[in-house]
Amino acid sequence: MARWKINLIVLSIGQFLVMSAMTMVMPFLPLYIQELGVTDPHQVALWAGFIFAGNFVTAFFFQPLWGRLSDRYGRKVMLLRSAFGMAVIMTLMGFAQSPLQLLLLRILNGVISGFAPAAVALVSTNTPPEKKGFAMGILQSGGIAGSILGPFIGGLMAEWLGFRSIFYVTGTLLFLASMVALFLVHEKFDLAAAKAKTNITIVQGFRVLMKVKELPALYGVTFVMQFSMLAAMPLIPLFVQDLHGKGEMLAFYAGLVGSVTGLSNLFASPLLGRLSDRIGPVRILAVCLIGAGLCYIPQALVTNIWQLLAVRFMLGLFMGGMLPSVQTLISNFTPKGMESRAYGFNSSALSLGNMMGPITGGALSGVIGIRGIFIMSCMMLLANALWVRKTLINKAPSPEPEAERRT
Repeated sequence: MARWKINLIVLSIGQFLVMSAMTMVMPFLPLYIQELGVTDPHQVALWAGFIFAGNFVTAFFFQPLWGRLSDRYGRKVMLLRSAFGMAVIMTLMGFAQSPLQLLLLRILNGVISGFAPAAVALVSTNTPPEKKGFAMGILQSGGIAGSILGPFIGGLMAEWLGFRSIFYVTGTLLFLASMVALFLVHEKFDLAAAKAKTNITIVQGFRVLMKVKELPALYGVTFVMQFSMLAAMPLIPLFVQDLHGKGEMLAFYAGLVGSVTGLSNLFASPLLGRLSDRIGPVRILAVCLIGAGLCYIPQALVTNIWQLLAVRFMLGLFMGGMLPSVQTLISNFTPKGMESRAYGFNSSALSLGNMMGPITGGALSGVIGIRGIFIMSCMMLLANALWVRKTLINKAPSPEPEAERRT
């Protein structure tokens, strides 16, 4: 088997395990907080919000740092640092004796994060150009599968093993995945050449990358994509209740509506990634932005649960082509030797969307309602499509900036 295929398989499994570990606490987090001694419902909800968000807050600030170090010392080193670190921290969460300890561990988990951008950078720089879109789609599918199945696996394990055992099992699986990556993942990386370059700061690196005008557009796509997806997510169960009523299987339908987008995304990502290798990632990205934006209009007009499920499924198909296309284009436009930093800033845009989407959606829900939030998401995606058309359509990858050549 070709080396790039082995890297892709191992890192896709790693993406699945990492995203599963990040999301499997969602179904039982409030219950675990109660087990740690908090009984007041308001306090439980408050702690749950802080604990779940703590990981994304620190990840937003630290991703660019790990990207910078990854470009200097190698992507595999940073990938293993994150994977082994997460294995240890996840195991320690099972020993937490208070919500504060759990919050600090989640914050620390965000600090040492960086597996995803390191994996993307390694795959993008070690995969044949004609296979890059397909590889990004497969890698994206691994992460999406983990995000979808993580809460489901967490809920089952909570019933079978108890809350604390989940962290021990997850930590062990992450450690085993890290060992597999240690021995099977190989990277073509010229360490001497990387160290010979001037060691510019994060701010300097950001300024160099921002001179490549295509990159801000791609970061904007990442932010808008996550923002629009998550702005309505906390309100989906209430919307399902309005459509379905307080009858039987309400929780089932709410979960189905929440996961159907991820399921269609999972299947669409590798297919659209392969198609982008044939017709170009810019065309796939533009079509997916327009298609996803238009899918939000019928969501604001649905009158029953089945209509909502159908439209959310279609939305996931278009969403499946966005991130792989963005990742491929970042690789194409980024100056040589700065790929990990570019992906680090993209991960920060992703984390920012994860944070701001639910906050904004919750704040606006009392003013415009969830149907208004759907229209807002539509307008943001269509505006982003116009920006992509202006900055990316018919553009060749930019030459290496003068600032980078001097380094």
